[in-house]
Amino acid sequence: MLIRYSARRLLETIPTLFIISMIVFSLVLLIPGDRVLVMLGYSGGDIADVISPEVYERMRIRLGVDDPIPLQYGRWLSRALQGDLGTSALHAIPVLDIILARLPATIYLALSSIILGAVIAIPLGVAAAVRQDTWVDKVANGVVLFGLVTPGFWVALMLVLLFGVYLGWLPTIGYAAPQDDFPEFARHLALPSIVLGLDFAANVIRFIRTDFLEQMREDYVRTARAKGLSERIVIWKHIFKNSMLATVTVLGFDISRLMGGSTVIESLFAYPGISFLLIQSIFNRDFATVQGVVLFLALMVIFMNYLADILYALLNPRIRYE
Repeated sequence: MLIRYSARRLLETIPTLFIISMIVFSLVLLIPGDRVLVMLGYSGGDIADVISPEVYERMRIRLGVDDPIPLQYGRWLSRALQGDLGTSALHAIPVLDIILARLPATIYLALSSIILGAVIAIPLGVAAAVRQDTWVDKVANGVVLFGLVTPGFWVALMLVLLFGVYLGWLPTIGYAAPQDDFPEFARHLALPSIVLGLDFAANVIRFIRTDFLEQMREDYVRTARAKGLSERIVIWKHIFKNSMLATVTVLGFDISRLMGGSTVIESLFAYPGISFLLIQSIFNRDFATVQGVVLFLALMVIFMNYLADILYALLNPRIRYE
């Protein structure tokens, strides 16, 4: 039953992928002016002094800009399905190679943010529900409110000023590979992980607290307590397991957002992840890389949401049968 459900959910993603591919392909078509000149780096002045007619014509032929748009899209999609996302005009290497080179840094940042956020969110969210209307609940609500209304870039700037400028404890830009220097890797990872981890924790605390309170009013909780089970067993073995069902969905969305939506934070810390690559490519008019990164991030979001659906079905068998 789970295999059938997984296959059906996978098939349902195909129309979404098709629509995303058309949107990503259209990015280049939406470039104002002559996109061939843009890709050749022309920014003004006499064209003849910058780009020879032969180079211009060769580029037009190579890009196939005179072909019908459906034919151009078909060619691009065919190459993308084979893993060919084009060649970077800035780096002169395949776009997929650049993305895969940046992927570990993004994964490290996402994982550290998720772990930090979970360490904060799970015990605080449970404690806020169990001790509703106490000081613990007020602290949890304060963390949620701070995380939801405070812009991440402001938190990042405050942390840079405190730990980077005034105290000088942590570096504020750059990255170090863990296999080269792990302590330095951890120091570079600390500030962006704190910013993203707080944002992640605020969202998760809200869902855990709300669903935990709903589960505590269910009949099975009263039955468990009537059987004489300890409050710790009732909370962690019964309520916590069921409350995580509703949280799984938001976890899937938040993990996707951390993997591909930390553009501002990566830019502020000059952290060489995929999101920072997207910003660099836009500023350098490397549109093949922009297309490749957007497509890759979209696929990542769809994949993480698909995993969340499968996990939800594992935790709640009724989903599979329905």
